Amino acid sequence: MKIAQIAPLYESVPPRLYGGTERVVAQLCNALVSQGHEVTLFASADACTRATLVPVREQALRLDPAPLKSDLASHLVMLREVRRQAQAFDVLHFHIDLLHFPIFEDMAERTLTTLHGRLDLKDLPEAYRQWKQFPLASISRQQRTPLPFACWHGTVHHGLDPALYPFDEGGSGGYLAFLGRISPEKRPDRAIAIATRAGLPLKIAAKVDMVDREYFRRQIRPLLDHPLVEFVGEIGDADKAAFLGGARALLFPVDWPEPFGLVMIEAMACGTPVIAWRCGSVPELVDDGVSGLIVADEEQAVAAVHAVGALDRSQVRATFEQRFSAAAMAKAYVELYRRLPAHGEDGTSFTYPKAA
Repeated sequence: MKIAQIAPLYESVPPRLYGGTERVVAQLCNALVSQGHEVTLFASADACTRATLVPVREQALRLDPAPLKSDLASHLVMLREVRRQAQAFDVLHFHIDLLHFPIFEDMAERTLTTLHGRLDLKDLPEAYRQWKQFPLASISRQQRTPLPFACWHGTVHHGLDPALYPFDEGGSGGYLAFLGRISPEKRPDRAIAIATRAGLPLKIAAKVDMVDREYFRRQIRPLLDHPLVEFVGEIGDADKAAFLGGARALLFPVDWPEPFGLVMIEAMACGTPVIAWRCGSVPELVDDGVSGLIVADEEQAVAAVHAVGALDRSQVRATFEQRFSAAAMAKAYVELYRRLPAHGEDGTSFTYPKAA
């Protein structure tokens, strides 16, 4: 199949540091190419991909040192280029929420839109009712809860290349890990409380966005003085596998309906079990007692820290390979592509007029 992947422009593909959606798009492109598909990626020029790259901006927005820039303008320029080339593809796979809907109304039947974020936001129901012809993919079944009426075409869990995450059979560092972003909904304060109560070191590798700097200064920074707590800061892919693989467990104490939680499967890939709150997609992704332990409160989390050592790290890795590989993700998406309204029962494309 000839497939266009349209990525957000906020981070490079894959991201140099923190970033979820762009990392998934990078993995998907490479896996689809490995499976013999012709893939074109619309992204910023700093992307690293096996797909054919159409650069629509010289670098990702977050890496651009320009003090003033327009994310809306850059995405509209990209969509104009996608529209110009649209006739060349069997499928247009968008990863930019619903920004493209007004521009691609006349060819919605050969698009797939993966929604990567939370959907419990005001104004979204009206928009998805307005553009109900666009087939949507969720990244977990739980993600759909706020919009059960939307045009859901399927659910595909994220996947990663196992080769990028070496298996660590021992968790030799003996510490607990918190990886991601410092924000109220991610609950780093919970992670600190759990680790200190359990008497184990905690390493926090996380970025602090501008919007969360005051929260970090007031609520989190004072907690970092504890001798068991180490704030590593934001790390990239070069350091992530060692950071996760060396941990006794990943703490995932979220306090919001996380639609996926990529860091959980990154930890599993390294053989590191996850201790996660029963919230959002967690029960869907973590095999309780196999790839991690699901908890409902801080007391259970502290107990889980002491119990998690009994889990078989090789089984954690095996669960990742079975459920969350990039190859499995790509195959699942191809099935969705072939079931789009624009394709016949055998998966072949119909003919479309050239876009204006």
